[in-house]
Amino acid sequence: MALDLERIIEHLPLVKQIAQRVYERIPKGLVQFEDLLQAGLVGLIEAVKRYDPKRGVGFESFAQFRIKGAILDELRAYDLLPRPLRKKVKALEDAYLRLEKELGRVPSLEELASELGLSLEALEEEFRRFFFLKVVSFDGLLEDFSREKLEEMLMDSSSKDPLELLGLSELRDHLAEAIEELPERHKLVLSLYYFEELTMKEIALVLGISEGRVSQIHSEAILALRAKLRRSYEESP
Repeated sequence: MALDLERIIEHLPLVKQIAQRVYERIPKGLVQFEDLLQAGLVGLIEAVKRYDPKRGVGFESFAQFRIKGAILDELRAYDLLPRPLRKKVKALEDAYLRLEKELGRVPSLEELASELGLSLEALEEEFRRFFFLKVVSFDGLLEDFSREKLEEMLMDSSSKDPLELLGLSELRDHLAEAIEELPERHKLVLSLYYFEELTMKEIALVLGISEGRVSQIHSEAILALRAKLRRSYEESP
C-alpha cells in the first residue's frame, strides 16, 4: 500500500508543535531540536502506516500519540538518568518523606536543602539535572509496556478503562491521591504544565510570578509525587 504523502505533509506542523513543546522543557544543549523533529516525523509516518479508521479513533489523536512516543523514545535513548543520579533522586525522596512526616506538610526547597546539608543553589542545580525528565513523567508511568500494546488499547474503542486492562488502575489511584495532597498552587502548576501544556514562561505570566519560582514549585510538586507514590507502594501489603 502506498504511503499517504498528502496526509504526512498536512500534519508536519503537528510534528513541529509537539517537538517544540518537548524541546522547551529540557535543558538547552542536551539534544538538538532537529533530532526531535526527525524522531517526530518517524512517528508521524508510522501513524500514517498503522492508522485504521474502523477503530473509531480520529487520525490526529492517533498521530499525536505516535509522534510524542517517538520523540520520547529518542530522549530515552540518551540514557538521561544514569545510576549515580538515580541514587541522588532516592536520597532526595528519602529526605522529603522525613521532612513531610516531621512538618506535616510539603517541605520547601529551602527546608529540603537544609536537611540534605546543601545550599539552595546546589539543590536547585540537582533539580535542573533530572527533573526535566518529567517531560516524560506521566508517559513514564507506562514505560514498562510497549508502545504497541498501548497503541492497541488506544485504538480499541471497546476498552472502557485501558489502565484497568494494563493493571495500572492502582497506580492511577495512588497518583490521584498524591496529587490531592499537594498545595493548591502546586496542583495548579502541574495542571497548567502537563495538561494545558503551557511552558514555564507562560505559567509565570498567568500566575504573575517569576519563571524561576514556577520552576521551583514544579520541582517541589514532582518530588512530592515521586516520594508519595514510593511511600504508597512501600506501605502496600
